[in-house]
Amino acid sequence: MKIAVLGTGMVGRAIADRLSTLGHDVVIGTRDVQETLARTEPDWLGNVPFAQWQQAHPAVRLVSFSDAGAHGEVVVNATPGTVSVAALEAAGAANLAGKVILDVALPLDMSEGMPPLLAVANTDSLGEQIQRAFPEARVVKSLNTMLADTMVDPSRIPGQHNVFVAGEDADAKATVKSLLSEFGWPDEAIIDLGGIRGARGTEMYSRLLFTVSAELGTYDFNLAIVRK
Repeated sequence: MKIAVLGTGMVGRAIADRLSTLGHDVVIGTRDVQETLARTEPDWLGNVPFAQWQQAHPAVRLVSFSDAGAHGEVVVNATPGTVSVAALEAAGAANLAGKVILDVALPLDMSEGMPPLLAVANTDSLGEQIQRAFPEARVVKSLNTMLADTMVDPSRIPGQHNVFVAGEDADAKATVKSLLSEFGWPDEAIIDLGGIRGARGTEMYSRLLFTVSAELGTYDFNLAIVRK
């Protein structure tokens, strides 16, 4: 499958690498290709410059947002949530029409440090904003409740734990569930939250995620829904 990942940070790299390893035709989209490749310093999280990462992952091509939008049968939004709508606009509404947008982003507001606030919450969500901005696309919210490494390799966390999907289009959710299965998520671990409004709950969980991480000193954990 042709898949475009928007965003060159830790999450975008992890997803692109895994999808490429699984045999998909993957590109990563960025606003300015030359500027991204020209960076020589690690990012604020300590990740190596993208050019260095790409040398180790030559099958994953770096292209503009517009070219990425045209390439992908599925488009993964892994951009910072506060700029996600703008990034998708750069990918092109016409390019996105009819396609599945897998939105893994969080609308984090870092203005008060850690744990971050949310730029949108309670009565709206980033997932809903994206669906409204691109009504002809099929938005599915998923994978935003865990560390990037766990997104693409759930086996690194022992035992049964869960991942969520939310979206209006059943076929789009089936496509995302298929990708989750390829990542290693068993069917019984995937909880369908219904329509895209379900993104409110998974996005607002991020406050607890960051708070727990600070106390444990790690992001190597995930939610497990224990049922009676």
